[in-house]
Amino acid sequence: MAVQSSISSRSKSSSHGRLLLCSYGERPMLRTSETKENPGCRFWDCVYYEVHQGCNFFRWTDPETEVEHSEIARIRRKVFSLKSRTKAAEWKLMVVAVLEFFG
Repeated sequence: MAVQSSISSRSKSSSHGRLLLCSYGERPMLRTSETKENPGCRFWDCVYYEVHQGCNFFRWTDPETEVEHSEIARIRRKVFSLKSRTKAAEWKLMVVAVLEFFG
């Protein structure tokens, strides 16, 4: 499963106060999904994700602590879309600036 993510923070405990550990005995990382299927959804995974083989630790954050209403989910999708469009516009602007400089 290819999941793009950005590191949010290092876990000290789960939402229930228990220490989360992967199969390597490491505390997992709290990350935010950047996929089209789950934009902005938070999850825990191994600190060695895609580095070491054998640890497939993955857990969505506790849905009881992060209840998302449909309006919040819609806004998160919109923010994700706007960020993507902004990056594309910035790239085009940079190309135009380089062409103006050399052209």
